[in-house]
Amino acid sequence: MKQLQRYTKKINLVIGLLVIVGFLLIMIVSFFYTPHDVNAMNIPEKLRGPGGAYMFGTDEFGRDIFSRIMKGTQTAFAVGLLTVAIGTVFGILIGGIAGYVGGWIDEIFMRTMDALMAFPGIILALMLVAVFGPGITNTAIALGIIAIPAIARIARSGFVQQRDSEYVLAAKLIGVKPHSIMFRHILPNISSQIIVAATVTFATAMLAEAALSYLGLGVQPPNPSWGRMLKDSQAYLIGAPWYTYAPGGAITILVLGLYMLSNALRDFMDPRSKS
Repeated sequence: MKQLQRYTKKINLVIGLLVIVGFLLIMIVSFFYTPHDVNAMNIPEKLRGPGGAYMFGTDEFGRDIFSRIMKGTQTAFAVGLLTVAIGTVFGILIGGIAGYVGGWIDEIFMRTMDALMAFPGIILALMLVAVFGPGITNTAIALGIIAIPAIARIARSGFVQQRDSEYVLAAKLIGVKPHSIMFRHILPNISSQIIVAATVTFATAMLAEAALSYLGLGVQPPNPSWGRMLKDSQAYLIGAPWYTYAPGGAITILVLGLYMLSNALRDFMDPRSKS
């Protein structure tokens, strides 16, 4: 049984890494090369099926779907990375201070996080994007704000568990300043939990960005976005199903790879799984 579990962990890790590395390579290549101009319209070639010069076919304007999928990786990773950066930095700050200091500061910070978590994430994102306007940056900021409470609670839990540890008490006795104890001593010891949470946040951000773009409030044309491509393709689902399958498959495969990687990281970093 244990051998099967170890094998499953390795499979999750390998597949997750292969998927993410594959999309990263596609993204890097897309900065320098795509088979066709992603925004060049070619009406005579519109809704052409996969094959020949168009690996994934063309859309309603004759644009190469494969080239737009390649370029869309830039949007997906940009939104995901910025979301994770905002959520992780502010989540660690809020959760770390609340967990280490405790008392009324802990109560204020955590009740504020609870209030944010009370709103459905996509509804809050819709509200923020509607207020500040659509676009890659505003979408990522909105999703980053949504990600803060979950990471803050994880960080707070880790700081609460570690703040009375012997190494923390020893650091206090020799006069180490609180911020050094928090970020140079405690934070590295809870980094595994933060890394797993950040990986899950990355996948969630990609799904949310696709949903917002599908609703017309995310990335705006002509910038390629997988969610926007799904929205544009729904009118052609019967006659040109490849138009829907390409962005839908890209979203599914990348998010699945991220979740498999997060599960593998959680298992490998959990000391109990090594027993």
